[in-house]
Amino acid sequence: MTLLDAKEFDPEKESRKRKRLILIITVAVIILCLGWWFRYWREEHIVKNFFEALQKQDFKTAYAIWAHDPEWQRHLDRKSIHDYPFNDFYRDWGPGGQWGTIKTVKVNGASPCPRPSSGILVDVIVNDRTEHAQVWVENSDHTLGYPPCELIFH
Repeated sequence: MTLLDAKEFDPEKESRKRKRLILIITVAVIILCLGWWFRYWREEHIVKNFFEALQKQDFKTAYAIWAHDPEWQRHLDRKSIHDYPFNDFYRDWGPGGQWGTIKTVKVNGASPCPRPSSGILVDVIVNDRTEHAQVWVENSDHTLGYPPCELIFH
């Protein structure tokens, strides 16, 4: 095939190719942006469920979310439950705890702590207070805990 034997230029076909390429790139950019925007959705959802259980004063369910073990009462020998027993949890998160009776909750944001960290810190506005609650979600097992750092969210 020589240059003189080349196919005739079809502007409609080229226009369709260009539009298809632009569509593919646009969809890829949108998917990447959504992935970035919702990158901590799982952690925020876990913490939201935790605070909703506290709001309903269902402390056993909240503790099950904290320990990431719905059958925590059968596993009292687990290290996470042994290190932070239910009585201590209730003292910290119950009506007499730092946050009192929880009436309103708004997840404000999430971010990893500076390295080395193995989880995500979720910032929560409780009862419209200026001081925010911050909860750590461990990546490996989705247990909750107190964060190893403090971040400021706006």
